[in-house]
Amino acid sequence: MADVLDDDYDELVLVSDEQDDHLAPLTAPANAKKRKRREKEKEKKRRKLAEAVVPIVQTIADRSPTHLAAYLASTQAKAFPDHSQIELNDLEIPDSAIADTTTWSGSRSLDELVPFIIKMLPTLHTRLGQKSKSNGAPTLLFIAGAALRVADATRVLKDKNLRGDKGGEVAKLFAKHFKLSHHVSYLKRTKIGTAVGTPGRIGKLLCETDALSISALTHIILDISFIDAKQRTLLDIPETRDEVFKSVLAAPQILKAIKEGTIQVVLF
Repeated sequence: MADVLDDDYDELVLVSDEQDDHLAPLTAPANAKKRKRREKEKEKKRRKLAEAVVPIVQTIADRSPTHLAAYLASTQAKAFPDHSQIELNDLEIPDSAIADTTTWSGSRSLDELVPFIIKMLPTLHTRLGQKSKSNGAPTLLFIAGAALRVADATRVLKDKNLRGDKGGEVAKLFAKHFKLSHHVSYLKRTKIGTAVGTPGRIGKLLCETDALSISALTHIILDISFIDAKQRTLLDIPETRDEVFKSVLAAPQILKAIKEGTIQVVLF
C-alpha cells in the first residue's frame, strides 16, 4: 500500500514539474508587463510632483486694460450666473480702474514681483515704504489662490527694497491653521502695509468684521499668472473665482472705491 502511495506521489510531483515548465514562459512576459506598468505609474507621479513644485507660469496679465476689463467681466459673469446683464454691469471693474502694465517685459513670477512693483507701480512702491497710520489698514491687498502661495508671496513682499525701514508689516491671511478671530485680533493691534491672503479669508475679514480697513488701500493685486498642478489660475478655480468676485471685489466699500478711482486693480 505504501509503495502505491509513493508511486502516486512521484507521479503528482512529475505532473507538477511539467506544469511549471509549461507556465514558465508565460510568467516572464506577465512580470515584464507589470514592471512596465509600475514604471509608468512612477513616471506619472514624478511628473505630477514636478508640476506641483515647479508650476508653469503663463498669463494674459500683460494685455491692455481694455482687454483685461473684458476678461474680468466675462469671468465675473461665471460667478453670478443668475444675474441679469444690468446687474452684472453694476459690478464690473471699469478699464480705468485697471493698471496698465503692458510695458513690463519681465516674467510675472514671484521672483520678479518686487521689481514689477518698483517699475510699474511707483506710487504703490512709495506708499509701501511709508509708516502706516492706522491698525489693520493696508495700502496693498495681494490675493492668491492657496495658502502655500500666500506664504511664498508674503516672504517676497517683506523685501526691504519695498518696505524700507518705515513700512508696515506684511500680514499673512488664510484659513488653514488660523481661526478668523486670530486674524481679527492681529489686525486690530498691528499697523500693516500689505495684506496677503486667499480670497476666502480676505473676503470674510472685509464683509464680516471691521478688522480689515480700506482707509489706506490703493491697490489690489490679483495673482492670476500662477498656474497650479492642474493647470488652473486663481480665476479658473470656481471656488476662488467666486470668492474674488463676490466677497472681495464686490464688497461694497471695495467696489465703491474702485468705481471712484481710489483703488486700482492690478493683474499680475
